[in-house]
Amino acid sequence: MAKKISSLEDLGGFVFSTNKDFEFNQEENLETLSPSEQRLEAHLDKKNRGGKIATIIKGFQGNEDDLKELAKTLKTLCGVGGSAKDGEIIIQGNFRDKIMEHLQKKGYKVKRVGG
Repeated sequence: MAKKISSLEDLGGFVFSTNKDFEFNQEENLETLSPSEQRLEAHLDKKNRGGKIATIIKGFQGNEDDLKELAKTLKTLCGVGGSAKDGEIIIQGNFRDKIMEHLQKKGYKVKRVGG
């Protein structure tokens, strides 16, 4: 049975056009806000992770390169793996307090969300 397509996201982010003059510009050069203007949220999550806990930092506003650089810094700080995409940083393990303290020293405004 074919999957029903209900939105453009179901197509994998692709848009089809019959316009010959259409130019697709995938690069969105978002300007990264300064740390004092960022409002981040620190979550703990273990859904869809086989019962393992992950620390998730949400709300980063800026380009992907700066997001990945911040994620690399946090992964090095905690000595664990993780990933960064779609404005979220996922760090393996329960390091929320350590990450929040580090981000606050860097000038970010971090809010603790959840238990």
